[in-house]
Parts: sequence; C-alpha cells; structure tokens
Amino acid sequence: MAGSPVSTHSPSDGPPSEGPSADEQRKMEQAYAQMKRKMAMQSLGKRIKHKVMVLSGKGGVGKSTVSTGLALALAQQGHKVGILDIDITGPNVPKMMGLDGRRLHVEEGRIHPAQGHLGVKVISMAFLLDDDDTPVVWRGPIKLGAIQQFIGDVEWGDLDYLVIDFPPGTSDEPLTVAQSLPDIDGMVIVTTPQDVALLDSRKSIGFAESLKVPVLGVVENMSGYTLHGRAPAGTEVQIAGPGGRNHTVTADGEGDFHVTLDLFKQGGGASTAEEFGIPFLGALPFDPGFVRGGDDGVHRIVSDPEGAASVAFAKVVAAIQAQIGQSGSKGLEIV
Repeated sequence: MAGSPVSTHSPSDGPPSEGPSADEQRKMEQAYAQMKRKMAMQSLGKRIKHKVMVLSGKGGVGKSTVSTGLALALAQQGHKVGILDIDITGPNVPKMMGLDGRRLHVEEGRIHPAQGHLGVKVISMAFLLDDDDTPVVWRGPIKLGAIQQFIGDVEWGDLDYLVIDFPPGTSDEPLTVAQSLPDIDGMVIVTTPQDVALLDSRKSIGFAESLKVPVLGVVENMSGYTLHGRAPAGTEVQIAGPGGRNHTVTADGEGDFHVTLDLFKQGGGASTAEEFGIPFLGALPFDPGFVRGGDDGVHRIVSDPEGAASVAFAKVVAAIQAQIGQSGSKGLEIV
C-alpha cells in the first residue's frame, strides 16, 4: 500500500529487539559506575602524593590515636593532609577530630570530605550513620564496595599525604585498599610493648610482605608514663614503679623531678623491628591527655603543640618521611 512503512525485518531474523531488560540495564549501569570509579582511583595516584596505611595486629593499641596524630603532625608542617577512616564497624576518627554529628556533602555524584583541625580532610563511615549506637553488619562484598566508593567517589583534591586508618587485624579492609589504591608508600605498624600486642604486630608485618607493600616501620605506643613532681631542691625521692621496681630520683635546683615508669614494659617495638629487619620509627608516651582529647575531639597535638607527646609525634613523622621514597612501591595492580 502506498505510503505504508517498509519493513526490513525478515522472519528469519527472529523477533524485533525490545532493548535490554531491567536487570541487564542495572548490570550495565553498575559496570559503568565501576569503570568510572576505577578511573577515579587511578587518578588519585596523581593528585595524592603519598599514601600511608596504619595497621595494628590487635585492638586497643591506640591505632586511631596514632593515625590522627600523624595526620595532624603532618598538617603542622604545612602539608595538605587527609584521613581515610576505613574502620567500617568501629569508626572513631571523626570523634577524635571534633567532627561528631557532621554529615558529608555530596555534589554532582562526588563526596566531599569533612574538614577537621588544622585543615585535615576526613572521610569515615561514622558520617553515614544516623546513630552512633547503630551497628554496621555487612558481609565482605558490601564492605568491599563501600571501601572502593570511599576511595573512588571522594573529592579529595590535591593532597600531600593521605593517612588510612584500618580496623585491627589483617582482613578485607587492608587487602581491598592495597588492591584499589595505586602507589601506596607503605604501612606503619602500631603496637604496644607487651608480648600479646607484639605477637599480633608480627602478623601485620607478614601480611604486608604478602601484599608486597613495604613496611615503613613500627611505632611503639604507650611506651612509658612520665611522672612529674616537686620536692625540696636536692631531695632524693623514692618511687615504687610497676613490677616492684623502685626508682630513686633527685629534685633539681628548682625542686622539680620526673621519672618514666614502664606501665606496659618498654622496647618491644624496637626489638620486633630489629628482628624483622624493618625500621623502628619511634616511641610515643603513655599520656592521659590522649584519653581526654579523644573524648573531647581535641587531639593532644592540637591542645599542647609544644608538649612531649607532640615532640614524639614529630620524631615519628620525620622517621616516616625518611623512609618514604626509599620503598619503591607501586602497589598491587587494580583489578
């Protein structure tokens, strides 16, 4: 019939295509989003100069305190610094950085970090929880996706250092980051002096070797508590320390005296580093101010920038910077 459309479909061609199904469309969109995320993760290698992973073999050694301290000490030097809190089930960094209750800003599909003390940028699972008491019960694949999103979908901008704080142990989180983030400079292993912590820190060192990520060194946290006091000038003072060890100190001409007590032993971090042939980055003192600062959201480095803890952190940072550039790590291939 004149004016009728001409069909080019032949019966042998099968039924006309109706386009992808809803399930196929969803898979295509997921694949596209994953491709964009991989490209974004690759570009991080150019915009973030140094990436440092902070791990511990067990909980309770002050790893998050060390991570925030390293970031703040680097920021004190004038560097642009970010913290990626990858502890999905127990994120503590925002509270320590005075960012409790903060929510992340999302613009054009990009997540913008919160900004804490000294301009340090922070990304954490805590920002996504409606209630601090809400547990995060996720299986491995969901955690993997969240971590990749925290890396690839965040607008970090140009950074000199990205400090990555992990949950205790050697599980999905550090493995996923090592496979996703290019050109990691290395790992910092945090331990306390007692044998149980040192045993677990050895596992972290072996884990780093299996990932072919350099170990920048070991930090011994809670390494001695310095007791300060006053007495008449020249007076000898007897102090009973842990383990029944007695200390004798003499007050100086101003009547001041101090003694360092090994609450959790001492020197285990250095001996472990020597045993494995890796650098010992330094010791950080046991300081009750860390407890108060962690609860109040004001790290000791911020509240007492000239204090003994700040000086100790500065030495650890200098040791890390000395190791960076010598590692030659290119990270694992992103797959």
